[in-house]
Amino acid sequence: MPNFDFDVAILGGGMGGYPAAIRASQLGLKVALIESDKLGGTCLHLGCIPTKALLESSELYHRVATRGAEFGIQAEVVGYDYPRIAQRRDAVVSQLYKGVQYLMKKNKIEVVAGKGRLRDRNTIDVNGKQVKAANLVVATGSSVKTLPGLEIDGEYVISSDHAVLSKDVPASIIIIGAGAVGVEFATF
Repeated sequence: MPNFDFDVAILGGGMGGYPAAIRASQLGLKVALIESDKLGGTCLHLGCIPTKALLESSELYHRVATRGAEFGIQAEVVGYDYPRIAQRRDAVVSQLYKGVQYLMKKNKIEVVAGKGRLRDRNTIDVNGKQVKAANLVVATGSSVKTLPGLEIDGEYVISSDHAVLSKDVPASIIIIGAGAVGVEFATF
């Protein structure tokens, strides 16, 4: 049997990759996790988590503005400070990101930074370095897509990434698509 550096190598450190890495480590396996960006992937940095933070602020604003008196809250003028909402969103993401980094260290998972490419059934090339493992898991996550002929310019046509990370609220918006992030941003 060939000699491998790891029992398991996982390509992708998002919501599919890092929980798999943790579980494999808990089962006593030596694990490498290859991540080209930030641990936590789209869900943590550009999707589920930041939109949930935005929705929480939105819900609080809505409840006070429309039902505050019912709860004994006296607020003549209820407003919002979107830059502060965005700052809170970023703080929530940062705290959870630090938690994922801690879990990697705690579980003795070797995080290999870089873009991985499958070479063969037991090898991933990462920036010229070979990571060899008896088992490979591919959990490469998601990326923003657009419609043919619709170019994302970051100003008038934006992606969900732009919307979620915006520091201000647009005067108006049309949302194309019904994915989780789009629906949550529309709700916000």
